[in-house]
Amino acid sequence: MNKNGLFTAVTTLLILCSAVLPAQAAFPKNFDISENYYNVYGEPDLNATLIGDNQYYRGDTVTLSIEMMNKGEITGFEADKDVDFGEYVDLVLQQTEMQYEAQATTAVGILATLKSNDPNVKVKSGPQQAGTLKQGKQSSNPTKFTIEINKNTSAGTYPLTLELTYQYQNNVQLGGDEYDTTTGIVTNKDVGIWYENKTQAQTINIEVKEEPYFEVTNVTGDLYPDEGGMLRVTYKNTGEEPAKDATVRLSAADPFSTTDDQAYLGTLNPGEEAVAVFDMDVDETATPKPYSLSSEILYEDADGHDQVSDTVKINTEVMEAKESLPGYQIVTGIAMTLAACFVLFRKKQQQE
Repeated sequence: MNKNGLFTAVTTLLILCSAVLPAQAAFPKNFDISENYYNVYGEPDLNATLIGDNQYYRGDTVTLSIEMMNKGEITGFEADKDVDFGEYVDLVLQQTEMQYEAQATTAVGILATLKSNDPNVKVKSGPQQAGTLKQGKQSSNPTKFTIEINKNTSAGTYPLTLELTYQYQNNVQLGGDEYDTTTGIVTNKDVGIWYENKTQAQTINIEVKEEPYFEVTNVTGDLYPDEGGMLRVTYKNTGEEPAKDATVRLSAADPFSTTDDQAYLGTLNPGEEAVAVFDMDVDETATPKPYSLSSEILYEDADGHDQVSDTVKINTEVMEAKESLPGYQIVTGIAMTLAACFVLFRKKQQQE
């Protein structure tokens, strides 16, 4: 293999292998295709910002848009090889290396991963490719992650960890020895680039808003097929804010029906309970088993805005149909017979 072919092979090998080399590793001996004219000081520094509001409600599934900016800086150069006047090849290679070394602050192949340490806030998206970002540049498109907030999450601040993994140029070496005096170009120039891996971690805070939140704490009422009954449901405000003028709206589904689907609860402060009463009808063909009904609460929040709660489930049960009392048919027959006899007796008296 000639010298030019060797330079090219070594250069390609260094670039391809850089992705799997550990960060901050020592330069290998074969990273010496020719000369290292400069050592540069500086590297990328990525800063991530959440776009838009960071406040959400419990039970929300939302998409976070994160914008990145590279604030990396070159803090200095150090000459590793002195070049004398008249050494034209070295002068050209030295100037070319300076241009390459200025790229040390570019973050190459950014991979963004969002993590949550709290089980109530789940990150539904996997790692996202965020491209390459030069010094002083801002990402052209935000990186997006979907998160899910548990409906039982307490209000407060929840930190998410954003990990940004990328490569950056750690050192450059140039080789070549054929100089064209007409163009001032080294015609057989080869470049060897050493990359290192880096991971930055940043905290992205989201807030779960304080609000009223409702749970059913008790359900009473015996419901039988082909009979009506009163269903009493106790609602509790387990949230952090009061709910003013709260009204429950019930959604009745088979085998239930009602003409009384709303109940007024009044103002419920945090921790307070109120009972809603519904007059229910049950279809005669209803199967005895547990059922779940849906309800929602309309209320006014602390800012005076009308709000509607998430669906609140009511767990109830249709009981076995009532059996007739022992001897009921006999007693009924005797009663009817006596009634008929009484009618005949009255008619006979009137004829006399």
